Amino acid sequence: MYIGKTLFAQIMDFIPWTSFGRIVARYRGNARVRSLPCTEQFRVMAFAQMTWRESLRDIEACLSAQSAKLYHMGLHKAVARSTLADANESRDWRIWADFAQVLIRKARNLYAAEPLELELSDTVYALDSTTIDLCLSVFPWANFRSTKAAVKIHTLLDLRGVIPSFIHISDGKLHDVNVLDILIPEAGAFYVMDRGYIDFARLYALHQAGAFFVTRAKSNFDARRVYSAQTDRTTGVICDQTVMLAGFYASKEYAEHLRRIRFKAPDTDKTLVFLTNNTVLPALTICALYKNRWHVELFFKWVKQNLRIKRFYGTSENAVKTQIWIAVSVYVLIAIVKKELKLDASLYTLLQILSVSLFEKMPICQAFSDFDTRHDDIQTDNQLILL
Repeated sequence: MYIGKTLFAQIMDFIPWTSFGRIVARYRGNARVRSLPCTEQFRVMAFAQMTWRESLRDIEACLSAQSAKLYHMGLHKAVARSTLADANESRDWRIWADFAQVLIRKARNLYAAEPLELELSDTVYALDSTTIDLCLSVFPWANFRSTKAAVKIHTLLDLRGVIPSFIHISDGKLHDVNVLDILIPEAGAFYVMDRGYIDFARLYALHQAGAFFVTRAKSNFDARRVYSAQTDRTTGVICDQTVMLAGFYASKEYAEHLRRIRFKAPDTDKTLVFLTNNTVLPALTICALYKNRWHVELFFKWVKQNLRIKRFYGTSENAVKTQIWIAVSVYVLIAIVKKELKLDASLYTLLQILSVSLFEKMPICQAFSDFDTRHDDIQTDNQLILL
């Protein structure tokens, strides 16, 4: 009989607690705290994410029912919902944002050798945002529309391992293109984004930083052809052109040549027009890069389905951001566990196993190896297999 740590405690062992302590000290997270320090707050919120708890009352009831095992989770006693609510309300959300970045750096190092679907050695990012609708009367700070509130999660996803490398949480009114002002471009990397990010002044800033972008042209895109490269229309590439922007303001904001590729999808017969500042890669590779942007949409769908970010335990901006950042931390933490233990199961499967066995005392590898991973290949309309 195994009498060691619970599965939850073994998962928590993968967390760099020394770095966590430095971040808490930076923001004085434990100042004047008599109960529930930041370490315990994270454990409780991580437990809520892994087991998909519905509310603060739900969290309190579940932990109280396992009071004999709380010590082995790293908790000194059962957590009152009012205490947890106050902690989420008052402790700076930047503690969890900075800690998530620590986990993200660790995960990206682990997944750095993961192959892309394309034969490309460069880093490829997909940039997009997702909107979470809220009630305006309950979340008045989350401006969106006159009758609705919302928060936006702007995400830069590293396609090598499907790890978010940058996340910005804003109210619903912030336009996607403004996130380009916050990003620090990485020279040589590819940034794949949809038409909502077209702003030629901002795209030119990416170009000057040595980064490459791939996006789709809007229907009113105005440019004059400078040169046309030879193409094989049987591949779906209709034209591969070098163009100059013709609009008065656009030509001043982006005064250099752009590459325009017109592609006809063979399965839908839909014609797509791509814009990029990369002149070296084959046209089909540029088209494939944009197709891979869909991974960020799958990431949003997976997170919304499997983590607790659509309903919140608190109503203040600080509480909402705290919950979202801890959810991101849990996602990245499970990805780290999967990689370091060399597990074949998907993240979905790992979370499902953990949700019903966190209090079990067994070696973590045994908990996951006992599951028949052949079932991971079965997907349904509301279930995604990510990583």
